Amino acid sequence: MKPTVHDIARSAGVSLATVDRVLNGRPGVRRVTRQKVEGAIAELGYVRDVAAANLAKGRTYAFTFILPANDNSFMLGLGDELRGAVVRSSAERMQIRIVNIPPFDPGALVAALEAEFDGRPAGIAFVAIDAPEVRAAVERLAAAGIPMVTLVSDLPEAARDHYAGIDNMAAGRTAGSLMGRFLAGAPATVAVVAGSMLVRDHRERLEGFSAVLQEQFPGLATLPVLEGRDDPVLVEALVGKALNETPDIRGIYSLGAGNRGLIQALRSVGSLRRPMVIAHELTAFTRQALSDGTIDAVLNQDAGHEVRSAIRVLKAKADGLPVIAAQERIRIDIFLKDNLP
Repeated sequence: MKPTVHDIARSAGVSLATVDRVLNGRPGVRRVTRQKVEGAIAELGYVRDVAAANLAKGRTYAFTFILPANDNSFMLGLGDELRGAVVRSSAERMQIRIVNIPPFDPGALVAALEAEFDGRPAGIAFVAIDAPEVRAAVERLAAAGIPMVTLVSDLPEAARDHYAGIDNMAAGRTAGSLMGRFLAGAPATVAVVAGSMLVRDHRERLEGFSAVLQEQFPGLATLPVLEGRDDPVLVEALVGKALNETPDIRGIYSLGAGNRGLIQALRSVGSLRRPMVIAHELTAFTRQALSDGTIDAVLNQDAGHEVRSAIRVLKAKADGLPVIAAQERIRIDIFLKDNLP
């Protein structure tokens, strides 16, 4: 049963009117009381009924989501979640437009962002590429008063309003800790597979991973990063070449996508030479690879939560309301063969 405002009021020991003031960002609530209410919201996992709220306001929100169009299973899943939101959009008084652009292409992202000036949507969500021209485009849109949310990969130096995604530095550190434990801290060579160093999420994961190895497992040496551009065919070729040229690789951290290619390369070398493998995102392919022992651990983020969070934040920004941080925090899930849902 979903928690209600009555549950929040009971848990925090306050009135319904106080809960309503906190949820809607109205004044007249002491800081300590507001913290109690926000704590109860986080503990109960309360999510506001956005459809009812929008119906009461009588407002329609036009949002644009800009996503990379490639053969990336996680991005395809993100797109599926977004299309589900489109199906529900009329009931929730939204108009959601999806714009697909080539992956890892700053120029294409800038063009897509600047095309939004004419339509003036109520908000824009996009998968960021960390490039000066992208930051400049974001600054221009912010100056025009258009709320913006970055998805999956952040652009913190730019004037975006919110980031809907996991803490990628923490994800990388988690992968580093798992890798060190899996390999028992013994001297070994580890390969790292990324999509592109143009995106901050991949750079931060690498930074966190490398930091933990240096701090806690100095016997683990990493090879130069293999940039597979989230392309399964390219990833398979790069990983296969690395395994052939460096037969003592005992661990692989796949911090991006293209995992179908990784899995194929691993299966080609046979189980006796197969290294310990940590990957990102629980898809049909990584789930099967976990089940049969090709992959040892998967770090996952909830694409549906990220889409819902982006929409909630854009609505709040459009209405001038505060964002409830605890509700929008995206957690890092760790899956092994033993705890697959």
